[in-house]
Amino acid sequence: MCDGLVARSEFYLWLSRRPPSGPLVRAVRPPLSPDSLLGAALDSLVGLSGMLRVKLVADLKVLELGPIARLFGGKRVSQPGVYPVADSMIKRPFALITMLPFTAKSGSRVGSYLVGSWPSERRSPRSPAYVNPAGFIQVTRDNQDTQVSEHFRLRDFLTHDQQNIWPKYLVLREPLVDKLELIIQDLSKRGVTVKRMTVMSGFRTPQYNAKGVGAGGRASDSRHQYGDAADVFVDNDGNGRMDDLNRDGRVDHRDAQVILDAAERIERAYPTLVGGGGLYRATRAHGPFAHIDVRGSRARWGS
Repeated sequence: MCDGLVARSEFYLWLSRRPPSGPLVRAVRPPLSPDSLLGAALDSLVGLSGMLRVKLVADLKVLELGPIARLFGGKRVSQPGVYPVADSMIKRPFALITMLPFTAKSGSRVGSYLVGSWPSERRSPRSPAYVNPAGFIQVTRDNQDTQVSEHFRLRDFLTHDQQNIWPKYLVLREPLVDKLELIIQDLSKRGVTVKRMTVMSGFRTPQYNAKGVGAGGRASDSRHQYGDAADVFVDNDGNGRMDDLNRDGRVDHRDAQVILDAAERIERAYPTLVGGGGLYRATRAHGPFAHIDVRGSRARWGS
């Protein structure tokens, strides 16, 4: 095999193994053939679902490494953004998203975008799951429709405020998107058509989350602030409400339970995606929906 393909193999393996905020390290090639190595690395990049379309990179220096720089035609990347990967080994559109480091946050803002403060900025995190995010995805008018996976775009996970402020800043974790795609696959296998899964609430900045904290409301340490939680419902007809997933002629909490049942099966099959699952009934303001997260420990409520 040519040196270029081996270099790409090492690059993809390195990306697939590197922790979101870990040090720059060179991957050691396992005892696999170059073809098997490349295939395994590519499979890892697209997630357990095979549906991821981006890889999040917290350190811009990664794009200056030899094999990676060649994929970008030798361009020097000095700004956070979305960078398509031009490589024939990836059969579908794929991009690296380089993030703005958390240290770029000044007070309660990132640039002109108000985010507030994370709990661990004021006190020690109660567990590794509650450390400050590694960085922020810069979302612009031009890149907001970037597909992060087969069914989801960057804009789907944005906080629902500051509509006229650009750029916006987003915290998002790939395992959440992967889990949502696996849930869609599980439902489809059981005859539940999912053309559109709507993210009613994805990332919530701490300042936005605080507006709903209180009895019966949001948790002050909500997982939505860490980019690994989403409130979702299936809306194939585009009417803004949950569809009748269990085909009982009604739309109610039982349809949200169908989504949570799928999440249970996914967590049993993929323990690394364990997290929270919550059932929410319809109110005057919204229809029923399911909360899904990948916090790393099992939690259930509302069923």
